[in-house]
Amino acid sequence: MNPNTTGSWQIEKHAENFLTDVLKEFYEACPQALAFATDLQKNIAVRLRDIIDHISFNDQNIIPKLINSGWMNKAGEHIYQNETGLFPTFIYQDGPKKLAFKVEFIDDFLIANNLQREVIGQQGSQIRMAKIFEGDYEFWAVERHGTRSFSPEILPEYIIQRATHYQHLFRTRQRKFSDVNRGLSEIEKLVDEAVGEIGKDWSCDLFLRAEREYWMSRNKAGRIQKERQDKFGIGWANQDHHTFDSSRQYFYVTIRILEKLGFECRELFYAGAGAGWGSQILEQPVLQSVIFADIDLAPEELNIDFAHAENIQPLHPFRRAGLWCAMHGESILEAGLNHLECMYDSKRFNEIFAELNIPMMTPFSDFPHLYQALTVGEWWAVDNDKINSLESDRHISKEAAENFRKNGAIGSHFENLERNYGFKGFNQPGIDDVLRVIDPRKQLVDNESTN
Repeated sequence: MNPNTTGSWQIEKHAENFLTDVLKEFYEACPQALAFATDLQKNIAVRLRDIIDHISFNDQNIIPKLINSGWMNKAGEHIYQNETGLFPTFIYQDGPKKLAFKVEFIDDFLIANNLQREVIGQQGSQIRMAKIFEGDYEFWAVERHGTRSFSPEILPEYIIQRATHYQHLFRTRQRKFSDVNRGLSEIEKLVDEAVGEIGKDWSCDLFLRAEREYWMSRNKAGRIQKERQDKFGIGWANQDHHTFDSSRQYFYVTIRILEKLGFECRELFYAGAGAGWGSQILEQPVLQSVIFADIDLAPEELNIDFAHAENIQPLHPFRRAGLWCAMHGESILEAGLNHLECMYDSKRFNEIFAELNIPMMTPFSDFPHLYQALTVGEWWAVDNDKINSLESDRHISKEAAENFRKNGAIGSHFENLERNYGFKGFNQPGIDDVLRVIDPRKQLVDNESTN
């Protein structure tokens, strides 16, 4: 896909209706699975539909319906995938019909649900599976890390040990550097080493897990919801996308690192001249994970491949992303993710967070096919030297500088996102609106007006 586009994703009602009928059939045949799905949605707002990994069937008569609903056969195998929407893979094979749903770690799932089941696959390997409910219709839990395989493979113990080693390094890496270029060089070197030993897809899975953990250490709403999801043993199986902010001069290096981890530039979002902000959306096809990579952007730069341009200088004054990075650091280094977005039953999620007294911002997407709303942001302290530099370079006013010294600035959010009809895209006008609102300078106005 041309990275300089706004995307062309569509809603797929026909495919969604087909999937709904399949799920209904499974639930009628296995009441335990229906009860589990109901508990998930009621207690943590997670829809089982959003964490389905794959579905296997044994009736060839289903194949024409699959194809007519948007699934395509993969490379002559009995594997059918819908590439234009968010839908699970279908597999034609003999034996019982199966529905497999994603969990972050299979052992955690079994412990959380007090289940004793045989686990297929090596401890610490890329894919492990366990049959949860059996019969003519089987329900399975699947743990996968950087692989699209549908059956466990025996890996050398050395490779598993190296993956464990790199998970440790990603989790414990130095993030704060006096020289940003040195910091970027260090993480790029680590990524190169990991990819060279265990491959880009597995490395990407380990990298993103470490990024989520670091983000949670600085985001209370994320920690609370993760704890709730851990009680059901699914972890972050429902994650949708991660948002990184970057300064303009370091953007191409950040993109280069992400591309080494298997991400591909998918489409460009531009919030408009008034906002001065843009985002390169990237997707990792094996993980099926998405990144919003945000930077300050000027209108005349829309016709260049800014994701790979090496001589983009900072705008003056900083716009939203530039100012956030100037105060908190680069997302890929000391600041961490701006926000994490996961898929939910949005209404139930809002009800739960209201009960927990966690405030939400006004939704910036509210459509039948897409709902998006951020938590009110976490306030982070800002180093006084950074504030002085921003003030002296006239990126912020004297009044803003005093407010930042006193109150800090918004750091991170958690996002409630609901997708329907397989819609993979985003709401560009809505994102423009919300990012205008969460600009640190806008927060100052709101903060002062309520004091």
